[in-house]
Amino acid sequence: MKHKNQTTATSLQEEIDKTRQEIRTDGYSMSIGEWISLYEHNEIDIHPDFQRFFRWSDHQKSAFIESILLGIPIPPIFVNQREDGVWDVVDGLQRLSTIYQFVGILNPNHQEENTPFTLQETVYLPSLNGKKWNDPDDQENSFTQAQRLYIKRSKIPVNIIQKESDPMIKYELFQRLNTGGSIATPQEMRNCILLMLNQNLYDLMSSLSRRESFRNCIALSDKLYEEQYDLELVLRFILLFDKDNDSLQKLGGDVSVFLTQKMRQMAVENNWNRHHIESAFDTTFNLLNQSMRDESFKRYKSEEDRFLGGFLLSAYEVIALGIGYNYRTLPPVDEIPNRVKSIWSNQIYKQWSGAGQNSTRRLRYLIPLGREKFSPS
Repeated sequence: MKHKNQTTATSLQEEIDKTRQEIRTDGYSMSIGEWISLYEHNEIDIHPDFQRFFRWSDHQKSAFIESILLGIPIPPIFVNQREDGVWDVVDGLQRLSTIYQFVGILNPNHQEENTPFTLQETVYLPSLNGKKWNDPDDQENSFTQAQRLYIKRSKIPVNIIQKESDPMIKYELFQRLNTGGSIATPQEMRNCILLMLNQNLYDLMSSLSRRESFRNCIALSDKLYEEQYDLELVLRFILLFDKDNDSLQKLGGDVSVFLTQKMRQMAVENNWNRHHIESAFDTTFNLLNQSMRDESFKRYKSEEDRFLGGFLLSAYEVIALGIGYNYRTLPPVDEIPNRVKSIWSNQIYKQWSGAGQNSTRRLRYLIPLGREKFSPS
């Protein structure tokens, strides 16, 4: 009879062996000149849609060029080899796009980055200030041929996830490599992953987030829009508005992890109904825009009979998801304000909407409350 520890060790080793077989990789060093050639011949895809999710300033770009000139080792670029042989960049977007922009070949579809940039003063090379790659009209501030050749001959390693690997590996790798890096928020990370997994689902989310009725009702600050919080609210709606009650009661853990996992599952299984989602979303926010507008998710003070403050997520979870669930059989529009006001005196809402409540566990209580409040009866 096997000892329990032996069985556990065997199971672990089996998992390690199985997963290692699912990841096929290769790696070597490539000159920057070769990286440039790949881009010029459309043999590498740096995912232009990702550009807005990353934030390298001109100072960071200049520091990167400085590192190349000083011979400081550059971390490897991770790529996924597609069936057509083209490399998808999994990690290294900013390094490569900085090079491509600096030498003047970055795709002109990048509206804000379609011209070469001028370097800034750096810590060890202050004379980089004002320097360009090669400007025929300003040779004094252009790199010399020797400096350009030095950069083109410098090497950056590449790690290749071969096409035989499990399809989910590149998304896992992208998420792990970029966590805590250039992307500002978890939702921006999700957006990048979703663009790689299912462009159609990303396009739907993006389209819904631009609906005027939705934007009128959530009334977010510029900072929250910049952080893509509007897209997170759209994702919460899509994942939760028609979730069955049994699944709701099992919710727990970190809500950010839940959103990422369920989004990935939805994207991979690709069995979602666009018409159903759009109908529920548009009905919900058109109704709220008619009846509540920017008061839809603000705190209600009964003693003053008015709504105060800014957007509250707990109110969104009750109101938007409750209306979305009932979108085919909603009460009349003139009843909506009073039903919203009644939520603020409800004991379940008071108990589960306060600070300190587990953000996923509270959904077990707030979502059913909203479904009841906005049922037709």
